[in-house]
Amino acid sequence: MNDIASRDPIRLTRLPSGLTVVTERMERVETVSLGAYVASGSRNERAEENGVSHFLEHMAFKGTERRTAAAIAEEIEAVGGQINAYTAREQTAYYVKVLKEDTALGADIIGDILTHSTFEPEELERERGVILQEIGQANDTPDDIIFDHFQEAAFPAQPLGRPVLGSETGIRAMPRSMLTQYMRTHYAASNVVVAAAGNLDHDAILALAEKHFADLPAEPPPAIAPASYTGGDFREGRDLDQVHIVLGFPSVGYSDPDYYPTLLLSTLLGGGMSSRLFQEVREKRGLVYSVYSFSAPFADGGLFGIYAGTGESEAAELMPVTLAELRAVQQDVTAVELDRARAQVKASLLMSLESTGSRCEQIARQIQVFGRVVPTAETVAKIAAVTREDVARAARRLFRAKPTLATLGPTGRVPGLADIAEKLAA
Repeated sequence: MNDIASRDPIRLTRLPSGLTVVTERMERVETVSLGAYVASGSRNERAEENGVSHFLEHMAFKGTERRTAAAIAEEIEAVGGQINAYTAREQTAYYVKVLKEDTALGADIIGDILTHSTFEPEELERERGVILQEIGQANDTPDDIIFDHFQEAAFPAQPLGRPVLGSETGIRAMPRSMLTQYMRTHYAASNVVVAAAGNLDHDAILALAEKHFADLPAEPPPAIAPASYTGGDFREGRDLDQVHIVLGFPSVGYSDPDYYPTLLLSTLLGGGMSSRLFQEVREKRGLVYSVYSFSAPFADGGLFGIYAGTGESEAAELMPVTLAELRAVQQDVTAVELDRARAQVKASLLMSLESTGSRCEQIARQIQVFGRVVPTAETVAKIAAVTREDVARAARRLFRAKPTLATLGPTGRVPGLADIAEKLAA
């Protein structure tokens, strides 16, 4: 057992099984957030398995050898606690938030659903129907499904480009054996971080983890396939009042030197009401109700994107204005807007530290990405060190690469990908 301890409230222990346990003590709160964070998501699925990670997340709450689905909900709510889960492209998380005196119950339930779920056929068929409804709802929500189309156009025919929910056809055909096999393969102890934050004792959390997660598989999971950005143009005409547009570019991963410049670029370009795109596109020209940019890092790369929803008649004007901003930010970033973006990112980071749930998730993710918990002071220093030229350089790196475009709705007035690339190169 490797235990890294110090005066710092954060403690980290790596067990012989490969399971990592990390905690942060927050003495002035009365709660504890605890979760199991599995370094496996839709990116780890084979083509025929697409959607299995999300299906597993749903099934985890549908009964174990000791608890029915109702009992899981009743036990946690009987103490006023909350339980939830989510699936992403590189992670699946299961977590609770409870009063500090109920921490043992929370750990018991999370450990139970990860190691002793039964996947009863009746529950599985019921949940299959729920997921099909979820897919249908996403398909009927254009400002949601457009991001799946964007991801697929950027990374076609590979795991990183497939939707987290899977397809309707795939979910209908997915057998119980696929879920159980995937869980045995990917929910290995070495692929799981048990994290907790709040009014806790690390040694007590460690003992709970050793007890309730002892039955996780020991065999290491297979390595993920490298991502290969391709880029492309997705268009789907629909009879909608708005055309939904995502324009994006290959971007950087968590460990890239341009990670923080890219984060600040996203903030000053389209991260708030004072951002360039919001002011130029919405406030000055009234072309959209919603416009924003985003940076989505992965383990070995990422995507940078801009979303806008606009009317059919405004679509022709929107793109040239947006591209003009992308060209301008490559040449000059003002000190005022950089300071404003820096303040936004720093404030968001520090405010998140006040939540046990956010802190629990953050330290787990840092362990999985960096192999350590990154001190807040270190992150703040890196944000402070970003210069105007760093941001402009990151913009040149991103916006001179091959773009990806996804559009949904009345798309006739949206320029084509070749035209967009030509205007960006001008």
